[in-house]
Amino acid sequence: MDLKALAVFALIGIIAGFLASIVVGGGGIVWYLVVGIIGSFVGGILFSMAGINLGIKSPLASQIITSTIGAIIVVLLARLIA
Repeated sequence: MDLKALAVFALIGIIAGFLASIVVGGGGIVWYLVVGIIGSFVGGILFSMAGINLGIKSPLASQIITSTIGAIIVVLLARLIA
C-alpha cells in the first residue's frame, strides 16, 4: 500500500467515524479515525458475508457508507460491552 492509498484509507476512516459519531455520539479526531478504520473492516466483512451490494457506482461513496455502518456497529458493540 502506497502513501496515497494510506491517506485515502485514513480519510475514509475519519469521515466514517465522524458520521457514526453524529448517529450514536462520541467525539475527537483520533476517535473518529480509530472507529472509522475498524468500522471499515467490520462493515466490509459483514457486507461481503451477507452478500450486500449497495449498487452505488462510486466506489468511494460506497466505501464511506459501508465504513460508516461498520463504525456504528463498532460503537454500539463497544457501549454494550462497557
